[in-house]
Amino acid sequence: MPLPEPPEKGARMLPEDTFANEVVVVTGGGTGIGRAICEEFARVGAKVAIASRNPEHRDRGVAAVEAVGGQAVGVAVDVRDPDAVASAFDQVEDTLGPVDHLINNAAGNFPVPAESMSPGAWRSVNQIVLDGTFFASTEFARRRLALGEPGSIVNIGATYSWTGGPGHAHSAAAKAGVWNLTMSLAVEWAPDGIRVNGLVPGVFPHGDHPAALKAVRKDTREEGKASRIPAGRVGRLRELGWATTYLCSPFAAYLSGHWLVLDGANWLRRNVVMPEFTAVRDTIPKRPS
Repeated sequence: MPLPEPPEKGARMLPEDTFANEVVVVTGGGTGIGRAICEEFARVGAKVAIASRNPEHRDRGVAAVEAVGGQAVGVAVDVRDPDAVASAFDQVEDTLGPVDHLINNAAGNFPVPAESMSPGAWRSVNQIVLDGTFFASTEFARRRLALGEPGSIVNIGATYSWTGGPGHAHSAAAKAGVWNLTMSLAVEWAPDGIRVNGLVPGVFPHGDHPAALKAVRKDTREEGKASRIPAGRVGRLRELGWATTYLCSPFAAYLSGHWLVLDGANWLRRNVVMPEFTAVRDTIPKRPS
């Protein structure tokens, strides 16, 4: 028997005015996990800024928020550029008002054996994931400190930041840096009323995964994915939305420096008889030369 399914999509975990008159920025908010988080913030009263390099993604995110009755704007940003991050915050403030909450969701990842990884690939993923999280977080904090107002940050992590990520050495290393950064910033900014937490998703299928990741995950059937998870089912995107809004809410006012793992106990899985080992380079499709 699998773990029970969550309430239906559209159900609110928090009162609908929990974030009334508050502004949240979600980087990478136009697709997948980010879009689900945006929708849930809108359902509980927040004004949402979808920050992304891709104009199509921004438009999709805005449309999703408006579809649930929320207010949203799209803002162009490359999180690798601190000046672009500052400009994006300026645009959000001019349109929606000061930013109260920041969700660092923007990421880059693709499977590649470490010995085949180019320096550019290593730098790009680390700059998006680790540098981008730092630039956005410090820009947010400086503005909250100047206002003398509290705020909250949620960083999206990955379980391989603790275990290592064969085939994803660039992303795993960057996420490990985000894990450490989250705890450092939580301590530094707690006296200023700024909370910093992390959310670690498990298997949450959606149609926006990069093609390179889809090529590795050959079994795309939900039942195939669920059979590999102790919970017996995959996650539902709305569950991530509920978790994120909780972490930013007044109901979590004493919670900071914490990582919430939402994966049906999957990363803890061990067995007396482990599956047969397969070398990473044998699991990643070779790119045409």
